Amino acid sequence: MTPASNAVSSGLRAGLFSAAVTGCLAFALLAAPAARAQDANPVLAKVNGAEIRQSDVDLAEQELGPSLAQLDPATRKENVLAFLIDMKIVAKAAEDKKIQDNADFKKRLDFARNRLLMDDVLAAEGKAATTDEAMKKVYDEAAKQISGEQEVHARHILVETEDEAKAVAEELKKGADFAELAKKKSKDPGASDGGDLGFFTKDQMVPEFSAAAFALEPGKISDPIKTQFGWHIIKVEEKRNRKPPSFDQVKAQIEQYVTRKAQSDYVSKLRQAAKIERLDQPAAKPDAAAKPDAAKPADAAKPADAAKPATPAPAKK
Repeated sequence: MTPASNAVSSGLRAGLFSAAVTGCLAFALLAAPAARAQDANPVLAKVNGAEIRQSDVDLAEQELGPSLAQLDPATRKENVLAFLIDMKIVAKAAEDKKIQDNADFKKRLDFARNRLLMDDVLAAEGKAATTDEAMKKVYDEAAKQISGEQEVHARHILVETEDEAKAVAEELKKGADFAELAKKKSKDPGASDGGDLGFFTKDQMVPEFSAAAFALEPGKISDPIKTQFGWHIIKVEEKRNRKPPSFDQVKAQIEQYVTRKAQSDYVSKLRQAAKIERLDQPAAKPDAAAKPDAAKPADAAKPADAAKPATPAPAKK
């Protein structure tokens, strides 16, 4: 072989070696993410060759939820993995018995499938709707309703009879401390705090109580007032115009409201486009058909309600 041919051969071998290295490097780079993905979702057990991965445990933990809340992470993982192993073993035994061919099983499987599909699409609709802009808009509308509304900070003493209330009123007129007397005489659960009800608006109390409290000036004490809870003596500590809580304070409630409203609107829209026949009821006249409410998510709070403080007892409606 000539020097020239040796040089060509050496160059060719070098080129092939370089190409091989480059190929190996490319393969390693392509394989690395896959390996990392596998590491993030390792196989934890095998049952008759069927794999149980970390993602299976994570899903089972979500489904089993509250029953696992009191367990520490290690015990929880061990219990869930044991459950999945048993589930696979028993499920295989059920398949061997042809349970999957049972008509009742097929109905329940179809129901579970439809439920999962519904849950997933509603979750997606809710998530898409909860933008910062949408939540801010709800907050601003609620804040407008709240701003400027008057609220009162009051204490009260609650007793069972009018005679008891009159006796308390007499003690107060003689200079007894209202808070101390509330601790001794009031049957209200808040008596230990001196009968303190905190701040409240008119609609948060029964009408008789609100009328008396809002008619008093700060520092003044009412005559005995009767409500469904008994007899009250009220002392107003302070009056002010109500201020809405900050956005961050009510963000969770607003997010829940926006999510549920979006889901309700989505279901209503699908209902309007669907052909629904109720064969268990007489056909309704077209102009008398009522709009369905059953599809609304339960307890979707009004935006204004989300910002209201809890109603204090016992003067609650």
